[in-house]
Amino acid sequence: MHFLTAQLFFDLESFRHKALWADDTPVWSALHKLKIYLNNLEYRIEIDIPAGVYLQNPHLISIGKGTVIEPGTLIQGPCIIGQDCTIRHGAYIREHVILGNRCSVGHATELKHSIILDEAAATHFVYIGDSIVGNGANLGAGVKCANLRLDRNEVTVQWENTKMQSGLKKFGAIIGDRVQIGCNSVLNPGTLIGKDSVCRPLVNVGGYIPPNSHVKENVCLKNTASGSSLK
Repeated sequence: MHFLTAQLFFDLESFRHKALWADDTPVWSALHKLKIYLNNLEYRIEIDIPAGVYLQNPHLISIGKGTVIEPGTLIQGPCIIGQDCTIRHGAYIREHVILGNRCSVGHATELKHSIILDEAAATHFVYIGDSIVGNGANLGAGVKCANLRLDRNEVTVQWENTKMQSGLKKFGAIIGDRVQIGCNSVLNPGTLIGKDSVCRPLVNVGGYIPPNSHVKENVCLKNTASGSSLK
């Protein structure tokens, strides 16, 4: 049995896309499956799209009832946006993104190949790439989920004294339910943050952060020593 399963980070009971996670597999396994999963869905836009919203591959985009999308937004399919979300002016949602219900995506926020669970918020100048964000999590202004090592090697996950292979060259962060990330913080590739944790502004975080932690200063382990970048 794998000990870093999705259940350690998320309550998936009501999440429509919980089939992305199989029992006893690591939480990041959903990122391996994401493209294939999206290729096998039917897509439907259930709102009127305002003028000034740009949809690329609209036949591969789903948008749920009650969602508000402001002009100046660019959305690329395949992509699923749930019900009652708010997508603000200047947001950039790239391919292979799933947004749950009642999520907020703000101005100059970029999402790419990621899963965002219900009621999560990334509302100002945030980058989320190859990551999973939990229910009710909040990423403050300027938070970056770096997803690429500078040496371009496979991203590893540091768990206590064990270094595990992720099988991913692009892998950002796993952010548990109700986690709060302060403004202008950087989450290095392969960062895992447990439920109900708080990271203060301007911290540089890497490795595994247990649930209910309060990160007040930089916490970077050996798996981030090669640096990181966004892509």
